[in-house]
Amino acid sequence: SKRAEDLKRDILKQAEDLGKELPKVLLIHQIDRHEGAWTILPLMKDFSLTYGRNSSWIFFCEEDTRIQVVKLLETLRRFDKSKEWFLGKALYDEESTIIHHYAFAENPTVFKFPDFAAGWALSIPLVNKLAKKLKSEPLKSDFTIDLKHEIALYIWQKGEGPHLTPVPEFCTDDVNSYKVDHCATTFSNFLPLCGEPVNKEDVFVAVKTCQKFHGDRIPVVKQTWEREAALIEYYSDYADISIPTIDLGVPNTDRGHCGKTFAILERFLNHTSPRTPWLVVVDDDTLISIFRLRKLLSCYDPNEPVFLGERYGYGLGTGGYSYITGGGGMVFSRTAVQKLLASKCRCYSMDAPDDMVLGMCFSGLGIPITHSPLFHQARPMDYPKDYLSHQIPVSFHKHWNIDPVKVYFTWLAPNTEESHNGKKVGYNREDL
Repeated sequence: SKRAEDLKRDILKQAEDLGKELPKVLLIHQIDRHEGAWTILPLMKDFSLTYGRNSSWIFFCEEDTRIQVVKLLETLRRFDKSKEWFLGKALYDEESTIIHHYAFAENPTVFKFPDFAAGWALSIPLVNKLAKKLKSEPLKSDFTIDLKHEIALYIWQKGEGPHLTPVPEFCTDDVNSYKVDHCATTFSNFLPLCGEPVNKEDVFVAVKTCQKFHGDRIPVVKQTWEREAALIEYYSDYADISIPTIDLGVPNTDRGHCGKTFAILERFLNHTSPRTPWLVVVDDDTLISIFRLRKLLSCYDPNEPVFLGERYGYGLGTGGYSYITGGGGMVFSRTAVQKLLASKCRCYSMDAPDDMVLGMCFSGLGIPITHSPLFHQARPMDYPKDYLSHQIPVSFHKHWNIDPVKVYFTWLAPNTEESHNGKKVGYNREDL
């Protein structure tokens, strides 16, 4: 939120230097009338009412987008503001992917959706049209998984609405890159660091596993990121001293794992040093960089209830809740765990989806969820190359049809270029 405030100040300063009427800059995390404000569509009616008469465009961006206001105005002037426009930097799927429900399976490259990091824009006639549609047909109570794709689908309306128009001036290159002379926007693609990285001993890692995966998944963790964790325990339905795993006395369930996750939270609170401020809960097929996570955590105060990871939504059009999707890793401050367990909120069944129940509980407690796009619920190949090119990822998830060790050393290992046990390890990201 500090970065967003800095960006707002910078935009207003540039506008002031132009001597023009100042734009209205909204920070979406401050619009708390809607739990689902971050999904944008629930805001369209308000946008239409408030800005529908006196504005021409609504431009959306992320807190790390950098904007050249003069160039942005020049770029928007090329488009007739009385028409319906959906502008952005186009991304597309190379192959159909689970995070987009395998949409456009015949040829996924045909459907373009905006890279939010570059910024994207809607003309007011389109905002008004969307507001009108939302009035007559409320949003379905459904999952929000990859917002940029879902917004593009909603606007396109199976061909009745506009496609995304690619705008070359919306860029995600770094502001210092030689490529950016023509760009109205650039993107700061560095890992957030606010002071010193948190100490290794300040992060407790809990790996959820079960006996059937001890043989194939746990060795991958041990070959890859385990060495980055000072404090790590493996929780299973079977105590295996060779790993070692801890049997929490919670039988394994085929899905959901709510009972196991709450048992891990109780154990963290009651059996680890109260001086350990952070807990990370991962699956046994999560690939994660604890090294990068420690940098990211320097930006948060563990004395506040922090719940961090990749944010999904459920039923946000109709008063649902946001949650951190479990596969990419869920990060809790000790304070968040204390507040959660002090409440009466618990699993409604042992195999309820743990991440969704946690989202529901934190929503009920009024504790906001902190989203970071650096956590990933799927594999690198499930995301557009262009999208990952401006990220320093913290995690990926799933071993399906990939070599997870290779993925770790290519995308997540500290200083991938440096030698690993004396051997140079370098894989081509394009192959993964």
